[in-house]
Amino acid sequence: MIDRPQTTLTWSDAAPAILARVAALQQRAQPHEPRCVMVGITGAVAAGKSTLARALSSTIVSTDHYLPDYDATPEAARDLPESSDLRRLARDLASLRAGQTTSIPQWSFESHSRVGALQVPSAPIVVCEGLHALHALPRELLDLRVFVDATQAARWKRCVAREQSGERGWSLAYLEHFFHTVAEVTYARFADEYRSAADFVILNEPSE
Repeated sequence: MIDRPQTTLTWSDAAPAILARVAALQQRAQPHEPRCVMVGITGAVAAGKSTLARALSSTIVSTDHYLPDYDATPEAARDLPESSDLRRLARDLASLRAGQTTSIPQWSFESHSRVGALQVPSAPIVVCEGLHALHALPRELLDLRVFVDATQAARWKRCVAREQSGERGWSLAYLEHFFHTVAEVTYARFADEYRSAADFVILNEPSE
């Protein structure tokens, strides 16, 4: 286990606290050497990773874009880190960290495959978010590491709402199957490692 010093925050406090830490890191850079601060955000499906990422920066690299083609990958292996191109992710993050505009893969939730490339400019804050953003390969490039925690019940409700909006094109029956037999089972294998690697643990629970 990694066991980094951690700060636990509520959802409402998360973005301001992370941005304050980012600002402190940026102040350490020399005036003639603007620094790109790299923030990694992980958590289980529908924990709130993308929402938090958007609150921090408009320059976001999602680990979804490094997923395998689903048609060529057994269902049980689709969310495994070894099925994603995390070496490419680490190279792309290193390029962004160096201040370079970088071509990253473009993965489609309509075809569940890679469909092209995206040009991503570097920025003062670059966020890498996704299931395996704190995997050993990308996390060495990260200045700040964030784990978003939410109960399975809360995340399932968010998944259903997202699917009903037509975002990913799955039936609710298949979503329920994938959520419980692939996504949850797979992520549980890595959750303790990723949580222990985090600088911030964010509790994202509904205010009910």
